[in-house]
Amino acid sequence: MTPLHMPPLQTAARLTRAMLTCVAVTLALPASADAPVVTEVSVHKEGMGWRFFVTLQHADTGWDHYVDVWDILDANGTVLATRKLHHPHVQEQPFTRSLGSVILPDGTREVFVRAHCSDGEVSKTLVRVAIGF
Repeated sequence: MTPLHMPPLQTAARLTRAMLTCVAVTLALPASADAPVVTEVSVHKEGMGWRFFVTLQHADTGWDHYVDVWDILDANGTVLATRKLHHPHVQEQPFTRSLGSVILPDGTREVFVRAHCSDGEVSKTLVRVAIGF
């Protein structure tokens, strides 16, 4: 019998087995590495803008998997600035990089920082940063 002519119970049983097989295959795949973690952020007034120093921790493995970006966001999740990281930091963990000349909207009292890695993982927690005047 072809699947189109099978009794409903046999068709349902085959679909259930197929779904369970898909789940088993998915679970057997290696888990992606941990997301990058923003461990520390400091910010200093610099001329008309701000300079952010962000310390990151991640299990960089090389060019195939490393922290490649960190973002500064406002309270609504809008990206205000991005710092691109152009190479892995396998032997330098944790590491700190800065971004200067960041212009924040008038009245900004807090921002949030998150990091991304090259395989698409994003920091699980946004780090809140108070902006002092």
